[in-house]
Amino acid sequence: MPNIYDVAKAAEVSPATVSRVLNGARVSPERVARVLAACADLGFRPNRVARGLRRRSSEVLALIIADIENPFFTALARGVEDVARSGNLSVVLCNADDDPQKEADYLEVAVAEHMAGVVISPASLTETDLGVLLDRDVPVVAIDRSPESSTIDSVGAAEEEGAYEATRHLLGQGYRRIACITGPRVSWAAVERLRGFLRACRENDPPRRRPLVRYADFRVRGGHQAMVELLDLRDPPDAVLVTNNLMAAGALEAMHERGISPPDVGLVSFGDAFWSHLVQPALTTVHQPAYEVGRAAAELLLRRRAEPTLEPQRVVLPTRLEVRESSTGPRPVAVRHAPSSRRPVPPARSAGTGS
Repeated sequence: MPNIYDVAKAAEVSPATVSRVLNGARVSPERVARVLAACADLGFRPNRVARGLRRRSSEVLALIIADIENPFFTALARGVEDVARSGNLSVVLCNADDDPQKEADYLEVAVAEHMAGVVISPASLTETDLGVLLDRDVPVVAIDRSPESSTIDSVGAAEEEGAYEATRHLLGQGYRRIACITGPRVSWAAVERLRGFLRACRENDPPRRRPLVRYADFRVRGGHQAMVELLDLRDPPDAVLVTNNLMAAGALEAMHERGISPPDVGLVSFGDAFWSHLVQPALTTVHQPAYEVGRAAAELLLRRRAEPTLEPQRVVLPTRLEVRESSTGPRPVAVRHAPSSRRPVPPARSAGTGS
């Protein structure tokens, strides 16, 4: 029995386009003709029960996040759901894995299924395209990593300011050769956090040499590799700002392999993960209000549904530096490279992203 994917292939259109044609949405006459011809040729008959369920999907909100394994997005999803339920909406969670193509597929599904709206953590500054939603007046709110657009509502934390304060803290503790491990160049969060780091470095002492920066993939393995590269330098850093908690776990692992433990080399991480205060020494972190970001995003979406003509809003929530033992000041170089009996215990997770 033929299905919607068979029709899409025969008509040379996407499954989402087939769904829009069958549900009476606005589609070009040429595509409508191709889809109907393919339906006739294949003997395809839409399932009336399924179409009835699809109409009720206007009561469902799509939440598209970068990586479900990142604790930031877990808390954020809870915030979105709590507000959505108060507005009689259900939430379907979509994990895009920071993959623009996977993200685009979810956006097509949201349109095809007539979702009530979309809350999304964009995968890329350059590749994320929300036009498929805007063209069809689907309410959308960007979270955590706002695309370069003032045409949509967005919510995020004060990324640059958080990194700036963390770097100033390290400088104030006596660290002088500070490095930054940040995420991919296409990530808004990575760019903003790096900007804050560089601003603090410039203000403290106009750099005579290139800042120590390593780009990674917001995952444990990426943080490990970046820290190994930094420690292998002839003049390694005496402190490192790591711009997400999963990369920080990898950085801690690399330090332990070299017999180094904070604060011998100072360490500060973005994202106040549940394990930050459990490792020894406890990890200084930049706390992000993930739950509050999720709530604010869902509230903006509900407001947009009620009043579609409102001007787009940008909500920025403050971060907070949680100072613990991993950044209490540098130790002598000889001590830094001696084996340490204090073993940091990073979490078991092996992957993650942005935030």
